[in-house]
Amino acid sequence: MKKHDQDFMKRQNRLTVFEIIKSQQPISRAAIAKQTGMSPTTVSRIVAELTEEGYLLETEQVSAGLGRKSTLLAMVDAAVLSVGVELDRHRIHIGIVDIQGNVVAKTDYARATDESVNATLERIGAEIDRLTKSNEIDCGRLIGIGVGLPGIVDNEKGVVVFSVQLGWKNVALAEKLKAITGYEVAIDNELKVKALAEHLKGAAIGSSRTAMLGFGNGVGSALIVDGEIDRGKTNSAGEIGHTTIDPNGMMCDCGKAGCLQTYINIHSLLSEANKIRPVRTIEELFEARRAGERWAVYLVDRALMYMAITINNVVCMHNPDTVIMSGELTDKFPEIYEEVAELCIKRFVWEPLRGTFAIRPSELSGQGVVIGSGLMSQNCFFALE
Repeated sequence: MKKHDQDFMKRQNRLTVFEIIKSQQPISRAAIAKQTGMSPTTVSRIVAELTEEGYLLETEQVSAGLGRKSTLLAMVDAAVLSVGVELDRHRIHIGIVDIQGNVVAKTDYARATDESVNATLERIGAEIDRLTKSNEIDCGRLIGIGVGLPGIVDNEKGVVVFSVQLGWKNVALAEKLKAITGYEVAIDNELKVKALAEHLKGAAIGSSRTAMLGFGNGVGSALIVDGEIDRGKTNSAGEIGHTTIDPNGMMCDCGKAGCLQTYINIHSLLSEANKIRPVRTIEELFEARRAGERWAVYLVDRALMYMAITINNVVCMHNPDTVIMSGELTDKFPEIYEEVAELCIKRFVWEPLRGTFAIRPSELSGQGVVIGSGLMSQNCFFALE
């Protein structure tokens, strides 16, 4: 076997052992060897490396039944920290994330929609510096930055290929942000990293096939199969918001007419609402609906219908065991979760697939992208080490 292939296998084995300990701690070396099929010698070597580097600790616990003591392994949560960034059209969220995905410090602030790439990244760098200093974070433990954002992302090259919401095209974000901060930077689509976080820490724990749907400033989806993100050829799998519903429909920000997201996203809902009367925020629109104003009831109910149709389409395409609803609409107005779920059951989900999947709200809500981005950065670090 060539040295390159041997090195790749060693890195993959190391990452596999690390992830098993992280998710199943405390756990013995023998249990890891049984799960992975690796030899006890290989497992012991990897464990010794991780322990020496300060990532693991050993505990003495009595094994069940026989009363014998066996050495179990656990993570040192604070041994490694990373920065998770959610970069959205109007707001930026930043968090310091430990090995278990706990957010130990966080901040968020408004972003102007016309803010330049350089201004956005300089501000992110400054906020990370301020956050670490104000919380007395040991920067020697920070191993990198993960960024989740809406749009098509080349995650291997660290390039934002196209983001309708941000108005960015072919932006070498990872390279630019590394030059500003000095840290290694990993980037990906926001729903993909959010789905990863839900799989590891949220509503998708135990699921082998999860579809994550995001309803907010845009509409998107992500699929996690056996713990791995389904990316497609160009990492654009899941861009369901730009599937065409009506070629003669409303214009989308992307330049096409009749995209699915024009019937659901916040910008389109407010644009339609302002044809009736001035409505500045999505909260005002929902207040008008609660007050029984017919135009507002129509707009929101139509959006909920298309959300249910989206779930049916994703279920028919991917046959998941779990569908998670997330995004600004479901975070701000949790009552719509029950309404959409009921529409799915009563009207829109294809009958042979009813009862084959669970519909759940996001458990991580506003922190999902930050957590997922931070964990993505850690995965890149441990895979390379």
